[in-house]
Amino acid sequence: MADSAYFTLLDHEGLLAVRGPDAGKFLQGQLTCNLSYLSASQTSLGARCTPKGRMLSSFRIVPVEDGYLLAMARELIEPQMTDLQKYAVFSKSKLGDESAAWVRFGLSGGDAVLSELGLVPGDHADALASAEGLLAVRLGDGRVELWAAVDKAEHLHAVLSRHLPQAPLNLWLLAQVRAGVGQVFGATRELFIPQMINLQALGGVSFKKGCYTGQEIVARMQYLGKLKRRLYRLRLGGTEVPSAGTELFSPVHASSVGEVVLAAQAEDGVELLAVLQEDAVTDGRIQLGSSEGPTLALLDLPYQLDADKEIQR
Repeated sequence: MADSAYFTLLDHEGLLAVRGPDAGKFLQGQLTCNLSYLSASQTSLGARCTPKGRMLSSFRIVPVEDGYLLAMARELIEPQMTDLQKYAVFSKSKLGDESAAWVRFGLSGGDAVLSELGLVPGDHADALASAEGLLAVRLGDGRVELWAAVDKAEHLHAVLSRHLPQAPLNLWLLAQVRAGVGQVFGATRELFIPQMINLQALGGVSFKKGCYTGQEIVARMQYLGKLKRRLYRLRLGGTEVPSAGTELFSPVHASSVGEVVLAAQAEDGVELLAVLQEDAVTDGRIQLGSSEGPTLALLDLPYQLDADKEIQR
């Protein structure tokens, strides 16, 4: 199902543009990722945090000719643009919501059609290729995002349809859950520090770049802290997909022990990513929504956490 060949429209996210001669310098002091690593062939995941290290947004950042495009949940575009504008006035940077100016497709098993379009991104995670105004971003599990100006949408849809069946967005989100890639939505804004959703394991946090908003808290957690809440993958019976921010419960605590990060319908129920307290995971009894809610079963993530490797970025 999730590993079949298909394409889908990625209309659940928007694009925040930061353009101008100082765009890189400005964003370097705002984001967890290191913009020095970005290039015509490399993108990155990343986040923007409060001074206390809580994520205001998470995104994929792509360099373009005169700046950067950040793909994030649509409901986060306006608050992030408003907040960043307070600081951008001191630099030669211009912010804009370019969601309506671009179209983004998700491709699974679509390398043949990408070749037809002249796009050959590298095989590694976060690889970028461009041709004739098109952008292709390789994800860690091999899927690809195809970005283009909105006036190319109809043509691209026709080309993709000749090669691949169109699938609902849920299939793409299920693949994201299985890849263990969490993200921030409006309902989970300021709930998590980056390590709680394993962003540091996915290249979205740099520990060598120097100061950015929230850096002290994020670095202290990596080097000195003991993280008591982190990302897990779980299965839930039934067909009702819980929304981001839905609380999880366990008898080891009288209150909530975590929140849903992302969920999608699977072949035999629902699969989801959630941030959970470790003692609740050790106990194994986890319920959705209340202490009497449906029981969730733990599943494996497709990667291992490696603190020594993570701090090399």
